[in-house]
Amino acid sequence: MKKYCSINILLLAAMLFFGCKKATDNKDLYIAPIAIATPISDAGCLGSDPVNNAVKGTMLAGKTYTVCGDIFVNDKDTLTIQEGVTINFTGKYGIGVRGTFICLGTKEKPNVFTFPGAVKTDTYGADPNVDPALNGQWIGIIGGASCPLMVIKWTHVEFGGAAIPATSGIKQVYASPYPVFFQNPNGVFIFEDSWLYGSKDDPLRILGGKVSIMRNTFEKCGYTGGEALNGKAGLRGDFAYNLCIGMATNAPKLSNAGAVAGVPGSNMRIYNNTIVNCGYRRSSAGRGGSINFEEGAGGMAYNNLIINCKFGLRVVQNPIADTANLRYGYNFTYADSVAVANNIYPTIAISVCISTAPATDIPTPSSFLPVGWTSGATYSSNTSILGANNPQFVNGPCPMPAGLKLRDISFVGKYNFHLKSTSPCIGKGYIGFTPRADVPVDPVYGATEITPPGKDIGAFQLNGYGNQH
Repeated sequence: MKKYCSINILLLAAMLFFGCKKATDNKDLYIAPIAIATPISDAGCLGSDPVNNAVKGTMLAGKTYTVCGDIFVNDKDTLTIQEGVTINFTGKYGIGVRGTFICLGTKEKPNVFTFPGAVKTDTYGADPNVDPALNGQWIGIIGGASCPLMVIKWTHVEFGGAAIPATSGIKQVYASPYPVFFQNPNGVFIFEDSWLYGSKDDPLRILGGKVSIMRNTFEKCGYTGGEALNGKAGLRGDFAYNLCIGMATNAPKLSNAGAVAGVPGSNMRIYNNTIVNCGYRRSSAGRGGSINFEEGAGGMAYNNLIINCKFGLRVVQNPIADTANLRYGYNFTYADSVAVANNIYPTIAISVCISTAPATDIPTPSSFLPVGWTSGATYSSNTSILGANNPQFVNGPCPMPAGLKLRDISFVGKYNFHLKSTSPCIGKGYIGFTPRADVPVDPVYGATEITPPGKDIGAFQLNGYGNQH
């Protein structure tokens, strides 16, 4: 176990301010470099000078910053963004982060990354071909391989994921665009209490590292493909209490493809998420749905509330997931259509299946699976389950509103996904496990809170815990 002791004045100041914390269970406690307290002016256009487009220091609370070209946080530099900051991108530009990135919005004063003039076309049946949310207006926050720490709290990230122009310096950080991207297999990534609205592909892609992704809202992401989280290459951590609605493919997808030698395999605990109407813009047949464990990836999936998604939990068999280190159950599925009900447990015909239908799932598998059903087989469900186990949201699309298609439910709008006190999800969660908790807990340099599993299924707990949106 490493000890981070130094006579360096900046690190000493960090320890005095935040207190000393010990690493436990062989987890190294990462201490970020203290941000240089240099205020960044909100006058002019950041990135307008391509020769001098590096930024470091502090974006000040309540200010609005305009980005007129790619900007970069250099290796060993830190950019800190205080609460209530708006950052407007005026074109297909992005932030390349080789150093440390700390974005500290608050519940009362969230931060916003957006494209001015882009309008949310949140109308049922809107043409995705012309929806600015699905076509990318600016590139994104792109972490480089040397980025040791990225922390994003209480922040709106909207309309990102635009194709990177051939002349853009962002290509030197990573070649593909995502609203938020992280790629350091030895780094720490925190994304909590935030909103990701719109993306051409995945709104959040992570290649390795230790992560905590909690209490966020992912809304209308992916044009013809894209997951709320596309995690690969030795990603370890927790994905919990997130609301995912209208993803092109899945909510979280986990794979170990591209793993770096010496880094543990991908393993995440995916619990207490609410996943609504996902999988309907996926262009490939047999793909898209709710939760995916793929090539070499393991973990847990418990207490997830899955509403009218194209497929239920998928465990890929070729290349096979890490099934020896995979546990799941206590997941609640609501189906309004026969197609959804017939794919609560996807078939092996699309190269995916789960090893068993957990008796703890809701509805009880024996209530709708035919007698003699075996794992991975195609089945015709007992249609008595259609609409039978309404989760009883305060205001949600259950049953599906008349005249709408499953793909039309892609945005939150006026829906309220908190549970009524009479919901059948109350008290049905499994709490006999703990989060992985791979990241430090710290008000600035770590997770604010690693929320443990909840006794109610889904992202919104009746006692007020969980997702705060």
